[in-house]
Amino acid sequence: MTPSLEQEIVIALGSNLGSTAGSPTATIAAALLALNSAGARLRRVSRFYATPCFPEGAGPDYVNACAVLTGLGSPAQALDLLHQIESDFDRQRIARWGSRTLDLDLLAIGDIVLPDRQGFAHWHDLPAADQRRVAPDQLILPHPRLHERAFVLVPMCDVAPDWRHPVLGLTTAQMTARLPGALTSGVVPL
Repeated sequence: MTPSLEQEIVIALGSNLGSTAGSPTATIAAALLALNSAGARLRRVSRFYATPCFPEGAGPDYVNACAVLTGLGSPAQALDLLHQIESDFDRQRIARWGSRTLDLDLLAIGDIVLPDRQGFAHWHDLPAADQRRVAPDQLILPHPRLHERAFVLVPMCDVAPDWRHPVLGLTTAQMTARLPGALTSGVVPL
């Protein structure tokens, strides 16, 4: 299923190194402007949050945010644009879950599940030891780890609290409420 140009797309933004645009906060702000310049229509943008580095000890802490966009075309076109903007901000893909100048993750497009429910289930159920070393070779929607990550869900609650996960059946707010308080308390508005 291909979304219409007005289908709401939820993305996560993160930086812990900063870029040629400046600090991590300035980098995320500049990335939002770049998305707008590329034709994305920003519908809602969360507050910016200071968040602990994930995984713990892998580098400096992050600044994270979420945004709801429209006008990015197909899921593949949306992902291509996000990767292009990351590249424009000097993103290097050296280590999985490593530090980065800019990270733009496609979290969800409405109720679309890609590549299909079986493919989603494979990545959702991947053992923790494999998650760090194995990356999908195709787009998985919704993002298979979003329900576990406070640094995604807390900002996502600002912009899409009622979005319902098409596989898990839970809203963003419900997934956030299920996280341990120790995780959510570390996500602090700037």
